[in-house]
Amino acid sequence: MVNPGPHDKHALIYEVVCEIPRGRVATYGQVALLAGLPGHARLAGYAMFNLPSELAETVPWHRVINAQGRISYSESRRGNDHRQRELLEAEGVRFDAQGRIDLRQYGWKPSGID
Repeated sequence: MVNPGPHDKHALIYEVVCEIPRGRVATYGQVALLAGLPGHARLAGYAMFNLPSELAETVPWHRVINAQGRISYSESRRGNDHRQRELLEAEGVRFDAQGRIDLRQYGWKPSGID
């Protein structure tokens, strides 16, 4: 599927991502669900990819990973894959030898949500 570009629902996704605390991660599916868009993990991914540069310093895009606990590597990310790992490691998030993050340890659990 081709990236559809900016979408009117991206703002909802950015609001959720801004809630993810330092040293924690959330999956694309979790972010979509919390944004009121269940089943739209891909839309959350597109929102992160299409994050406007003016929001890059305020929306912690690097804290969103895939459901396998991995960074979603892609040539189209123009090197941000490696930057994402660097930013997460700087926050104390550890990767195993296979490049996965333990979601039980580092996964974000918002208050009031089990």
